[in-house]
Amino acid sequence: MPGFDEQARTRLARALKAEATRLGFDACGIARAEPLDEEARRLEAWLARGYHGTMGWMERHFDKRTDPRRLVEGARSVISVLHNYYQPVEHPDDPTAGKISRYAWGDDYHEVMKEKLYQLYAWLDEQVGGIHGRAFVDSAPVMDKAWARRSGLGWIGKHANLINRSLGSFFFIGELIVDVPLPPDGPLPDYCGTCTRCLDACPTDAIVQPYVVDARRCISYLTIEHRGDDIPEDLQPGMGTWIFGCDVCQDVCPWNKFKRPTREPRY
Repeated sequence: MPGFDEQARTRLARALKAEATRLGFDACGIARAEPLDEEARRLEAWLARGYHGTMGWMERHFDKRTDPRRLVEGARSVISVLHNYYQPVEHPDDPTAGKISRYAWGDDYHEVMKEKLYQLYAWLDEQVGGIHGRAFVDSAPVMDKAWARRSGLGWIGKHANLINRSLGSFFFIGELIVDVPLPPDGPLPDYCGTCTRCLDACPTDAIVQPYVVDARRCISYLTIEHRGDDIPEDLQPGMGTWIFGCDVCQDVCPWNKFKRPTREPRY
């Protein structure tokens, strides 16, 4: 980045985060674009146990999933953003009414977030000139939670969701992978402590150990991603009235006392 010394890059990163806030994102952080070696080992072990069920796509493009430089040539930085989707409306307390996970209540989040990410990319290109990169929102082999953690936006909870101290966990994650070297933010500590509320509350015992979810038992997987035979009989009692996704592990998380209503009308 010719003409940009360390101080200029720091100012650029600060201005980038301010622009992300102006566009409506709730948090923005930066990580170096480098291989996710530790995360790759954990993912390999998770896949080897078959915890991904019928999500065969998680086995494909492993090299791209664990190294952003294979997705964007010359990548130097991963810019992660969070977008709160929480609506202060409770699920119906009606045994005859099906429940849908909060994230699916509004418009397609892929479209909402990409619109904003493209604007953030255009802003960065205007500041630097001639940048190269891509925007990602849960639609390519990118380990969103890993990058958000490395970008200082939170830690991975025992339910395997990202938790942010100011937002809880009801948010979407997106990224810009760019060839612009920006000062990285460091990862945060794990603040789950000795809490096991999510493990204790999971109605199908899908959280087989802290930080590890067996998708084959997870209601979200069974009602959204599962491709195959009917839901196993032993899991059916725990399904309750969930028909698309599940929020149980997030609803019981103490950190979600910090959740606040989204500012995005499309959610």
